[in-house]
Amino acid sequence: MQQRIDVTKVSPAVYKAVSALQAYVDQSGLDQKLRELIKIRASQINGCAYCLIMHTHEARKNGESDDRMHLLNAWREAPVFTDKERAALAWTDAVTLVAETHTPDDVFENLRKHFSEKEIVDLTAAVAAINTWNRLAISFRIPPQVESKRAAA
Repeated sequence: MQQRIDVTKVSPAVYKAVSALQAYVDQSGLDQKLRELIKIRASQINGCAYCLIMHTHEARKNGESDDRMHLLNAWREAPVFTDKERAALAWTDAVTLVAETHTPDDVFENLRKHFSEKEIVDLTAAVAAINTWNRLAISFRIPPQVESKRAAA
């Protein structure tokens, strides 16, 4: 896959703006492991190879298990996620697929059981940020930074 555009060089202001949103999310107080699960889940939905490899590596560095990451695509059936994580993952799915879901009331009401209003805003910002990163990486064909090129052959 050939990268189409290097957004950091062509429009550093765009990169800086998205980075500012990400910086807000990173300092928002949301649990780091949860933030990485959100990033991985949205990236699975969007099919963003660049973000998937980056955030699975980050999650692993922060103590996330491979089993939980492998089961993330089937989080509804997997018994390894807490109710709070499930609420956040359902919200991630709904916001990522907003054109299809329009963020259903039942998903929002369940989210309210586990998160404050500020945390809900911050979770939504986290989902918006990773979706923006996904759209940039996918649109401009940013290649994933894989440790082994063996799979690419």
